[in-house]
Amino acid sequence: MDKLKKIETPLTNLVIDQLKIADRIAVYGTIYTGRDAALPRLVKSIQNDENLLDLGGAIFMHTAVSMAGIAPTSSNKPEIEGTIAPLSRAGVRMFIGKGSLNKDTISVLKKYESAYVVTPPTAALLISKVISSKVVAFSDEGMEAIYQLKVEAIPGIVAVIHGDSIY
Repeated sequence: MDKLKKIETPLTNLVIDQLKIADRIAVYGTIYTGRDAALPRLVKSIQNDENLLDLGGAIFMHTAVSMAGIAPTSSNKPEIEGTIAPLSRAGVRMFIGKGSLNKDTISVLKKYESAYVVTPPTAALLISKVISSKVVAFSDEGMEAIYQLKVEAIPGIVAVIHGDSIY
């Protein structure tokens, strides 16, 4: 079995260029989290020229954050998948979640040189990889607010890259 590829944030186009379908990765550095309620609000803020976050080279994990842990939610929910294009355009280079994405979203990821990674829905494992967390936007959303996490070795498998999908 191949060794995990170490991915450090912020991501560069070179890192994305070197990834391929089914690569096993481990993410280190800063990632953001968001789900159904907060991600559409973030997109709206971007459309209103409100720069709440530096999204250049960023990674977004589709999850909430709680004391019980973090685990990916389905990225193909309309409220989530609908944010992938505008967030990619704003500089996000990787999304971490679960589930397949539609063909239009796969094309958008290719256009903006972004990737989609699936990770196991194992909250205890994933929370053990979080060094620190803080709310950075939409605190009124509670555990579904946008969090900034410092992480070490969040595991994943590249599911969509360069217009190709494992699904």
